[in-house]
Amino acid sequence: MESHYMQGLDWLILGIYFAILIAIGVWASTKRKKGGALFLAEHSLRWHHIGFSMWGTNVGPSMLIASASAGFTTGIVSGNYAWYAFVFIALLAFVFAPRYLSAKVHTLPEFMGLRFGQSTRNILAWYTIVTIVISWLALTLFAGGILIRQVFDIPMWMSALVLLFISAFFSMLGGLKAVAYTNVYQMILLIVVSLVLVIVGLDKVGGIQALVDKVPADYWVMFKPNSDEAFPWLPIVLGYPVMGVWFWCTDQSMVQPVLAAKDLREGQLGTNFTGWLKILDVALYILPGIICFALFPTLENPDEAYLTMVENLFPVGMVGLVFAVLTACLVSTVGSALNALSTVFTMDIYVKRFRPDASQRRINFVGRIVTVIGATIAIVLTVAIDSIKGLNLFNVFQSVLGFIAPPMAAVFVLGIFWKRCTTRAANFALTIGTVFCLVVGVLYLWPPEWLQFPWPHFMLLSFELFVILAVSMAVISLTDKDKTVYEIPAPVRGGFSKLAVGLWTALAIVMISLYVFFN
Repeated sequence: MESHYMQGLDWLILGIYFAILIAIGVWASTKRKKGGALFLAEHSLRWHHIGFSMWGTNVGPSMLIASASAGFTTGIVSGNYAWYAFVFIALLAFVFAPRYLSAKVHTLPEFMGLRFGQSTRNILAWYTIVTIVISWLALTLFAGGILIRQVFDIPMWMSALVLLFISAFFSMLGGLKAVAYTNVYQMILLIVVSLVLVIVGLDKVGGIQALVDKVPADYWVMFKPNSDEAFPWLPIVLGYPVMGVWFWCTDQSMVQPVLAAKDLREGQLGTNFTGWLKILDVALYILPGIICFALFPTLENPDEAYLTMVENLFPVGMVGLVFAVLTACLVSTVGSALNALSTVFTMDIYVKRFRPDASQRRINFVGRIVTVIGATIAIVLTVAIDSIKGLNLFNVFQSVLGFIAPPMAAVFVLGIFWKRCTTRAANFALTIGTVFCLVVGVLYLWPPEWLQFPWPHFMLLSFELFVILAVSMAVISLTDKDKTVYEIPAPVRGGFSKLAVGLWTALAIVMISLYVFFN
């Protein structure tokens, strides 16, 4: 296996990384109680495990490369997707998490089953499984496979198989605990390597002031006018909350570390830590692209900005460390997704519908089998995506996934904040509403000749779909003759520590200050 990026020392560094990673995974698995559950780490996760796991699940190699590309072409404005997130992570910490932990649920479909009944739980379980397989597994493996194929010159199926083998190893060996412990190691490594790349790049440019002078002035503005095609401020302000609620508050892969928190205090401190880490996204992922623009302004393909920086600025050995980091991003995201997948299928479908009396050993066995099956399906989908030529399928699928957000956001927001919302309304949004949103998404991405008109911005369209679904759910609920009331447990009381509230207040002040400074 040859690579023009990698030299002998780079391969050694990469080998050491994997050796340490496997050792941590094995050690973490020994910390799991014998016969204990795989899925929620016996509710033992502390704030640093939660913070690094949520951030690690959010970070993928495609995000690193896409963020650098966005920095190269538009500056820091795409950082809105990272910095604006703190509002919805706080919503998770103080509104959703107290209810989730009070209900003592394994999965979010299980929680919504308490709110709306078994039919909603069944729909949401399959909905979640399909979302995880497509968005978290197949698309992540597709993006990572392109990178690994480019570096190591191996086929896509082999790239996906290697990545899945490593990720499934931790998920099956030690469950969420092993995934969380290895995420801490991997994300610290990511911060160190990315920070070194930024420092070396700034030194090459001549410092911060030299960088400011060498790029357009609007590269340092977070809110651009509504006339801007790519990042108008109003669609971001209105549309991102729909994505934010879905992604940070209702997605099983993202929320699972919080469900596994030792208590609410640790969950709120952990989510707060995630919020601080999200500040680093602009400095560690977008800034390298801006530096690349200053150093290599003639670069033809912005998607190559990150690897161009690595290849030109890092010495032998450091290149191996960078690819260790990129692999770490993949393993972190895929490992979390596999654990979430096996949790939802095992607890919401197998145990609830077929074997409610199953022993913990049997549950763990089924969870491991589901991990293998999910990994196999993901490989097939990854190869299928790769075999279709002529489309930037990764970007297309990411856009389509944006249309999945409105139904989930509407169901969870109305389900928690409005007691009169009924089961029929929730099921309508999750079925008919989802089909409607996906049809709109397809027409938006591939508009037929008879439908040629100026579409609103993608994010504004997401907001409009959310409003349509929310109003429809309200009308259905108010006219619904079935008045069955499902009660979810009251939120955890007395768990709001002064430290958590203080740290969240400090984070809000810092985020507002950053927005003021960069406008």
